[in-house]
Amino acid sequence: MSALRVVVMGVSGCGKTTVGIALAERLGARFIEGDRLHPQANVARMRAGIPLDDADRWPWLDAVASALANGGPIVASCSALKRDYRDRLRTRSGVPLHFVHLAGDRASLAQRMAERPGHYMPVSLLDSQLATLEPPGAEEALTLAIDMPVETMVATALAEFKRGLS
Repeated sequence: MSALRVVVMGVSGCGKTTVGIALAERLGARFIEGDRLHPQANVARMRAGIPLDDADRWPWLDAVASALANGGPIVASCSALKRDYRDRLRTRSGVPLHFVHLAGDRASLAQRMAERPGHYMPVSLLDSQLATLEPPGAEEALTLAIDMPVETMVATALAEFKRGLS
Protein backbone atom coordinates (compact mmCIF):
# COMPACT_ATOMS: atom_id res chain seq x y z
CA MET A 1 0.00 0.00 0.00
CA SER A 2 3.02 2.26 -0.43
CA ALA A 3 1.49 4.34 -3.23
CA LEU A 4 -2.08 4.31 -1.90
CA ARG A 5 -4.00 7.59 -2.33
CA VAL A 6 -7.26 7.94 -0.41
CA VAL A 7 -9.80 10.76 -0.49
CA VAL A 8 -12.11 10.91 2.52
CA MET A 9 -15.16 12.71 1.17
CA GLY A 10 -18.58 13.97 2.16
CA VAL A 11 -20.43 17.10 3.19
CA SER A 12 -19.26 19.42 5.92
CA GLY A 13 -19.49 17.96 9.40
CA CYS A 14 -19.26 14.31 8.38
CA GLY A 15 -15.85 13.77 10.00
CA LYS A 16 -13.50 13.85 7.01
CA THR A 17 -10.61 15.26 9.02
CA THR A 18 -11.05 12.99 12.03
CA VAL A 19 -11.35 9.83 9.95
CA GLY A 20 -8.67 10.99 7.51
CA ILE A 21 -6.12 11.58 10.26
CA ALA A 22 -6.88 8.23 11.89
CA LEU A 23 -6.64 6.43 8.55
CA ALA A 24 -3.38 8.18 7.67
CA GLU A 25 -1.89 7.18 11.02
CA ARG A 26 -2.81 3.52 10.48
CA LEU A 27 -1.40 3.58 6.95
CA GLY A 28 1.75 5.50 7.86
CA ALA A 29 0.57 8.02 5.29
CA ARG A 30 0.76 11.78 4.98
CA PHE A 31 -2.53 13.56 5.72
CA ILE A 32 -3.63 16.52 3.60
CA GLU A 33 -6.39 18.75 4.96
CA GLY A 34 -8.29 19.79 1.85
CA ASP A 35 -9.88 22.79 3.58
CA ARG A 36 -6.42 24.37 3.90
CA LEU A 37 -6.05 24.36 0.11
CA HIS A 38 -9.08 26.57 -0.54
CA PRO A 39 -8.23 29.97 -2.02
CA GLN A 40 -8.90 32.80 0.45
CA ALA A 41 -11.77 34.01 -1.73
CA ASN A 42 -13.53 30.66 -1.20
CA VAL A 43 -13.02 30.81 2.55
CA ALA A 44 -14.39 34.36 2.63
CA ARG A 45 -17.47 33.30 0.64
CA MET A 46 -18.18 30.35 2.93
CA ARG A 47 -17.56 32.39 6.07
CA ALA A 48 -20.15 34.88 4.74
CA GLY A 49 -22.63 32.04 4.21
CA ILE A 50 -22.36 32.09 0.41
CA PRO A 51 -22.28 28.62 -1.18
CA LEU A 52 -19.47 27.83 -3.58
CA ASP A 53 -20.29 27.05 -7.19
CA ASP A 54 -18.37 24.94 -9.70
CA ALA A 55 -16.22 27.87 -10.83
CA ASP A 56 -15.16 28.43 -7.21
CA ARG A 57 -14.37 24.77 -6.68
CA TRP A 58 -12.29 23.96 -9.79
CA PRO A 59 -9.05 25.70 -8.66
CA TRP A 60 -9.42 24.14 -5.21
CA LEU A 61 -9.97 20.66 -6.64
CA ASP A 62 -6.89 21.16 -8.83
CA ALA A 63 -4.84 22.04 -5.74
CA VAL A 64 -6.07 18.90 -3.96
CA ALA A 65 -5.30 16.78 -7.04
CA SER A 66 -1.80 18.26 -7.25
CA ALA A 67 -1.20 17.42 -3.58
CA LEU A 68 -2.40 13.86 -4.17
CA ALA A 69 0.00 13.44 -7.09
CA ASN A 70 3.07 14.10 -4.93
CA GLY A 71 4.27 10.80 -3.49
CA GLY A 72 2.37 8.33 -1.41
CA PRO A 73 0.80 7.01 0.61
CA ILE A 74 -1.51 9.99 1.09
CA VAL A 75 -4.90 10.46 2.71
CA ALA A 76 -6.70 13.71 1.86
CA SER A 77 -9.94 15.20 3.09
CA CYS A 78 -12.03 16.76 0.32
CA SER A 79 -15.78 17.10 0.03
CA ALA A 80 -15.73 15.84 -3.61
CA LEU A 81 -19.50 16.31 -3.69
CA LYS A 82 -20.14 15.68 -7.40
CA ARG A 83 -19.02 12.87 -9.64
CA ASP A 84 -17.47 15.53 -11.92
CA TYR A 85 -15.36 16.69 -8.96
CA ARG A 86 -14.21 13.15 -8.21
CA ASP A 87 -13.43 12.61 -11.90
CA ARG A 88 -11.40 15.82 -11.92
CA LEU A 89 -9.43 14.67 -8.87
CA ARG A 90 -8.68 11.37 -10.62
CA THR A 91 -7.71 12.99 -13.92
CA ARG A 92 -5.67 15.89 -12.54
CA SER A 93 -3.82 13.79 -9.93
CA GLY A 94 -2.85 11.21 -12.55
CA VAL A 95 -2.88 8.42 -9.96
CA PRO A 96 -5.45 5.83 -8.87
CA LEU A 97 -7.61 7.20 -6.06
CA HIS A 98 -9.72 5.38 -3.49
CA PHE A 99 -12.74 7.28 -2.15
CA VAL A 100 -14.26 6.80 1.29
CA HIS A 101 -17.62 8.56 1.53
CA LEU A 102 -18.81 9.46 5.03
CA ALA A 103 -22.61 9.64 5.01
CA GLY A 104 -25.08 10.76 7.65
CA ASP A 105 -28.46 12.34 8.17
CA ARG A 106 -28.95 16.11 8.14
CA ALA A 107 -29.70 16.39 11.87
CA SER A 108 -26.48 14.60 12.88
CA LEU A 109 -24.41 16.62 10.44
CA ALA A 110 -25.89 19.94 11.62
CA GLN A 111 -25.25 19.03 15.24
CA ARG A 112 -21.64 18.15 14.50
CA MET A 113 -21.13 21.40 12.59
CA ALA A 114 -22.64 23.45 15.42
CA GLU A 115 -20.34 21.79 17.96
CA ARG A 116 -17.02 22.31 16.18
CA PRO A 117 -15.19 25.44 17.22
CA GLY A 118 -13.50 27.86 14.88
CA HIS A 119 -14.44 26.41 11.51
CA TYR A 120 -15.39 28.88 8.77
CA MET A 121 -18.20 26.73 7.34
CA PRO A 122 -21.52 27.79 8.92
CA VAL A 123 -24.37 25.34 9.50
CA SER A 124 -26.44 27.48 7.12
CA LEU A 125 -24.46 26.03 4.18
CA LEU A 126 -25.24 22.41 5.01
CA ASP A 127 -28.41 22.33 2.90
CA SER A 128 -26.56 23.64 -0.17
CA GLN A 129 -23.91 20.94 0.29
CA LEU A 130 -26.55 18.22 0.65
CA ALA A 131 -28.30 19.53 -2.48
CA THR A 132 -25.01 19.43 -4.41
CA LEU A 133 -23.98 15.97 -3.18
CA GLU A 134 -24.11 13.20 -5.76
CA PRO A 135 -23.56 10.17 -3.51
CA PRO A 136 -21.08 7.78 -5.08
CA GLY A 137 -22.15 4.25 -5.87
CA ALA A 138 -20.41 1.15 -4.55
CA GLU A 139 -18.29 0.99 -7.72
CA GLU A 140 -16.88 4.43 -7.00
CA ALA A 141 -16.44 4.63 -3.23
CA LEU A 142 -16.70 2.82 0.06
CA THR A 143 -19.57 4.48 1.93
CA LEU A 144 -19.48 4.47 5.73
CA ALA A 145 -22.11 5.73 8.17
CA ILE A 146 -20.92 8.59 10.36
CA ASP A 147 -22.46 7.02 13.46
CA MET A 148 -19.87 4.21 13.37
CA PRO A 149 -16.90 4.51 15.73
CA VAL A 150 -13.88 6.02 13.98
CA GLU A 151 -11.78 2.91 14.59
CA THR A 152 -14.48 0.76 12.96
CA MET A 153 -14.51 3.06 9.94
CA VAL A 154 -10.73 2.88 9.65
CA ALA A 155 -10.67 -0.92 10.02
CA THR A 156 -13.42 -1.28 7.41
CA ALA A 157 -11.57 0.98 4.97
CA LEU A 158 -8.27 -0.85 5.50
CA ALA A 159 -9.93 -4.22 4.87
CA GLU A 160 -11.50 -2.85 1.69
CA PHE A 161 -8.17 -1.46 0.45
CA LYS A 162 -6.42 -4.80 1.08
CA ARG A 163 -9.20 -6.66 -0.74
CA GLY A 164 -9.00 -4.28 -3.70
CA LEU A 165 -5.22 -4.21 -3.88
CA SER A 166 -4.54 -7.94 -3.70
